[in-house]
This record gives sequence, structure tokens and C-alpha cells, in this order.
Amino acid sequence: MPLARIRGYNGHMKKASISELKDKLSALIDGVQRGAPLLIVDRGRPVARLEPVSGITEGGDPEGQLARLERAGVLRRGRGVLSPEFLKRELPGPIAGASAVAALLEERREGR
Repeated sequence: MPLARIRGYNGHMKKASISELKDKLSALIDGVQRGAPLLIVDRGRPVARLEPVSGITEGGDPEGQLARLERAGVLRRGRGVLSPEFLKRELPGPIAGASAVAALLEERREGR
């Protein structure tokens, strides 16, 4: 049974079957942590409701979110400290005669 919205008292909640909960637990828990309650159903009948713990989602959990993104391979945290000189460097300007649109069109023509 795919995730779906249901009507009635719990109409604003997503619902998931027990087997779906087993298969997608991490993703469903991430949704609950972001504030989306989840209704767990067994053969179409509600048996439990997962809701975020109040107070945790209000202040956010940046370390937990970064850890989840790192586990998913979306980001890699830096390991060193940037020097003050690096932060004071002047940003490079545009390259004379270069056009991002022209480069994109050329890549499209070449099939890259």
C-alpha cells in the first residue's frame, strides 16, 4: 500500500502500512522529524500514530540533519579550518570573451 493521505480526523496525516514502515523506516522517521505526523495502519485500520516530539523540531537539529545528509552521500563535511587569508581573498572576475550560455549550447550540440 503506497503512502497516501486519508480523510477524516487524521486527514492531514500520511499513512503507511506496517510492511511499508519496515521497508522505509528511515525515510518515514525523517518526515516525522520535519514535522509531518504519520498514521500506521494494519489492513487499512489505524493502529498507531507517529508525531514529532515537541520542542525538538522547533529549534531544528542542524547536526542531525547534516549527519543524515552525510550518510545519504549528499554532502561531505570539511575537515580543516580555513585561514583568514583565504576568506579575505578577492573573488575572480568573469573571463573575457567567455559565455556560459554559449558553453552550454556547445555542450548540448556535442551531446555531453
